[in-house]
Amino acid sequence: MNRRDFNRVVGVSALGAALGSRAALAADAPSWAFEADVAECCSCAIPCPCNFARPTDKRCDGNRLIQIREGEIEGAPLAGIDFLVSFWMGKWTRIYVSDALSAAQYDAFDRILPLAFTKFKDLAKSVERVKLEIVREAETIRFATPASRVEMKRVAGLNGAPIRITGLPSPVFHDYVQYESVVHEHASEGERWSHTGTNGFTSRMIVQAA
Repeated sequence: MNRRDFNRVVGVSALGAALGSRAALAADAPSWAFEADVAECCSCAIPCPCNFARPTDKRCDGNRLIQIREGEIEGAPLAGIDFLVSFWMGKWTRIYVSDALSAAQYDAFDRILPLAFTKFKDLAKSVERVKLEIVREAETIRFATPASRVEMKRVAGLNGAPIRITGLPSPVFHDYVQYESVVHEHASEGERWSHTGTNGFTSRMIVQAA
């Protein structure tokens, strides 16, 4: 699976294609919608071609941080749910959800994961509750779990301004801003990588059920 497909499956259009018609989905699935902030580093060079619908033919290692800012599933709030997806593109994921969540938030996360993040869930080797550290600053973002660590810095554009890209073909990519990795590491059972100077980005993810 390439990154174009990997990103599309977290949106409702790919979910509808996987499960059947929109009418069937609406009849069988709970209603949900949310907006989230995304920060990711991968092992691709800048800019990552996959995000422009030009999938890489190389191995892609990544860490994607997702922080849900607002939304609900069947009336249950999703705001405040933070989790990290570490992945080898198309091969496996490991999902790390913050241990700071309340019991109600954990329940909402368990419900939204297979609906809005279908392939993340389908490819998951594990779903763990861990300490998730997140620091967002003006020029840098840092996040870490016991298995993964990322520090990314904003790439300066003309006159030092952020490089913003619009019109990318995924619901993950609203207000896309270009970053690069300073530290991009992962170590889990049988898997290890470390990259620097590779692609990074932040974006706003806006999705809902059909």
